[in-house]
Amino acid sequence: MSRVYISGPITGVANYEENFNNAEKLLRIKGHKTINPAQLYRVMPEDASFEEYMRVCMELLELADYVVLLPGWQKSIGANREYGYALARDMIILDFEALAGEEAKHDAGSV
Repeated sequence: MSRVYISGPITGVANYEENFNNAEKLLRIKGHKTINPAQLYRVMPEDASFEEYMRVCMELLELADYVVLLPGWQKSIGANREYGYALARDMIILDFEALAGEEAKHDAGSV
């Protein structure tokens, strides 16, 4: 079972937690262990800075086998940093919309 790091926009996105949680659910259904950085606010100090969050995110990314990019990741400074790190590590990088589309096709075909 592989570990999947979920990367996407958080800052300025009202429903970011829902986006990450939905991705996490689908990935778990597919049998993956997930690393969901949208849950970090639960354990980080209230006054943690963006850079402190990113330090923790990069450590979590180090634990992953691959990365799944959520829609809008291109406009996120943090997700771009995670993407660059994943490229430098030669990690597998997947697009969430493509994965979700495959799931939808699979579900439609099995009805």
